[in-house]
Amino acid sequence: MGPGETETRARPDTAGAARTIALRVDGTEHRLTVDPRRTLLDLLREQLGEYSAKKGCDHGQCGACTVLLDGRRVLSCLTLVLSCDGTEVTTAAGLAEDGELHSLQRSFVEHDAFQCGYCTPGQVCSAAGLLAEFGDGAPSHVTKPVSDSPKWTDGEISERMSGNLCRCGAYAGIVAAVREAGEQR
Repeated sequence: MGPGETETRARPDTAGAARTIALRVDGTEHRLTVDPRRTLLDLLREQLGEYSAKKGCDHGQCGACTVLLDGRRVLSCLTLVLSCDGTEVTTAAGLAEDGELHSLQRSFVEHDAFQCGYCTPGQVCSAAGLLAEFGDGAPSHVTKPVSDSPKWTDGEISERMSGNLCRCGAYAGIVAAVREAGEQR
């Protein structure tokens, strides 16, 4: 090579190389080979056949894909599956135990907190995450004054559930269902 010339070496394309991960979904261990560009939502639906998390907007704006990742709510359409290696994923289907509905699921039924039901699994998972956050004393945007013990109000519930949209408009039932489940804790 002469002066001023640079050598360009071909680099192997490893961006799409499959990787092996391990995670637990609704209590079942999985060891999977995945494309690193795949989202958790696509893994759940297309590779594991777990359909309770819904693909709504696929842009993190509707909340239909909400699941719990190590007990914290996440939008599975925005969560790369590689970041889930070694974690526990809980879907709305996984909240039920021994064939019995989770208290949130029962409360949603009792308060008619769904109409078409498409957003309901994401709403239920978000509510489960909300109850854990509230129990930990985590403030929301509407918590005034900010304290370690926010008040259990409809405004507080609505704010914490605001990332989950319902096209049918079942919000009054959703807030009532979450309130009842929270009061029972």
